[in-house]
Amino acid sequence: MPRSRDIASELPALLTALTRHLGPVTRVGLDTVAWAGLPTRIVVDDRVVHIDSFPVGDDTILITRGDQDLFSLLVVPPTATPEAARAAMAQAVRADNVSQAEQILIDTGSGQEPSD
Repeated sequence: MPRSRDIASELPALLTALTRHLGPVTRVGLDTVAWAGLPTRIVVDDRVVHIDSFPVGDDTILITRGDQDLFSLLVVPPTATPEAARAAMAQAVRADNVSQAEQILIDTGSGQEPSD
């Protein structure tokens, strides 16, 4: 769950964690409308990762490992409550989940502003 929409501060930690689990990440696909200051590349752990613009919405990040391995990641908005974020992540990783990211956020209330 990002803490902001500032990609320069959010993406390095995510890519470092993903690299530990998946191996080197070569490309990231993001929606330019959803993220502030989208660069064309970023250096993470001394590796260049290319940033591509895709109209995937603010709820999805596309990750490419190598030449062909593509992963689609759910992005829980920074405004989601911890409970809603946990529910969204639990639904996203279920083996029988066929819901798109947007629907998961709707189902779990993760896309809504927390109430005071």
